[in-house]
Amino acid sequence: MRAVVIEEFSTPPVVRDLPAPVAPEHGVVLDVEATGVCRSDHHAWSGHDSTVSLPHVPGHELVGRVASAGPEVAGFPIGQRVTVPFVCGCGTCRWCRSGQAQVCPDQTQPGFTHFGSWADQVVIHHADANLVAVPEELPAAAVVGLGCRFATAFHGLRVRAELTAGETVAVFGCGGVGLSAIMIARAVGAQVIAVDVSQPALARARELGASRTVDARDLGPHELAAEVVAQFADDCPDGVAVTVDALGRQDTITSAIASLAPLGRHVQIGLLDGEPVVDVPRVIARELSILGSHGMAAAEYPELVDLVTAGDLRPQDLVADVIGLDEAPQAMLDMDDPSRQSAGMTIIDLRRCR
Repeated sequence: MRAVVIEEFSTPPVVRDLPAPVAPEHGVVLDVEATGVCRSDHHAWSGHDSTVSLPHVPGHELVGRVASAGPEVAGFPIGQRVTVPFVCGCGTCRWCRSGQAQVCPDQTQPGFTHFGSWADQVVIHHADANLVAVPEELPAAAVVGLGCRFATAFHGLRVRAELTAGETVAVFGCGGVGLSAIMIARAVGAQVIAVDVSQPALARARELGASRTVDARDLGPHELAAEVVAQFADDCPDGVAVTVDALGRQDTITSAIASLAPLGRHVQIGLLDGEPVVDVPRVIARELSILGSHGMAAAEYPELVDLVTAGDLRPQDLVADVIGLDEAPQAMLDMDDPSRQSAGMTIIDLRRCR
């Protein structure tokens, strides 16, 4: 098979011919239809993830078909079209049995713990516990993002924060996962404010459902929080119900928590290099909740897939560029260059290579 291979951290990856994978007893090999280009892939390429060893194939957002299956796989026949959460559980621990595979202690992650989906084929372990069947009629662009950015945002908003229609949400950071959070919040009937320093990103946020935007340039954390609260002054003068940090920065976390109304919920999605300082006295006084969101278990996918199938959520509207496998190495390098980044999602169409 052909695959994008990281041979050295932070050096240009290359497209290579590799031996085709073999399905493990409890797993499958998928023919990859399309796969996403995600900031987390860049973390793997940069050497920031301790689970990655070289040489390595990145990629963890995907849609594909079952090409072969191990003898212990019962629920997914050859040819079944599927996606998969980027966090795959073992299927047998108490967290997996309770539908919380995203925190499985023995989890696997394609593109991190083993070769990923920037390739013709990818292995998925414990297939019966992790694969998610997807309708044939959905375009690949509507499915790819369900593996990571849309799943993480959906789990954070609907499952962790229990967001409901009519509530107010402020999303800090309008990259891929931030825009996904905006789209999901609007799909469930929430009011959304988008916060970023980029005018193109804020314009894209408005196109995708944000009713209000705040340009965070030249604003300190507490000035930014005051501006966010002011945007909802008529509807919710004390602050917002839910905040999302989709960037992973100390200043955005500070602003997000300072924006919350009493009993508000903060969802932390953005990854940080260090340990942030949290205003614990405010958390106590207002009884705020600080919630992490690390992917989503396969058991939670039905509501998300139903939203997409019904057309209430259109992940394909986030796709800004479709490339072939040969263009993927450059796409990795482009994530180092802010001038080459778009306010949207890039997907790799493997069918261009076959």
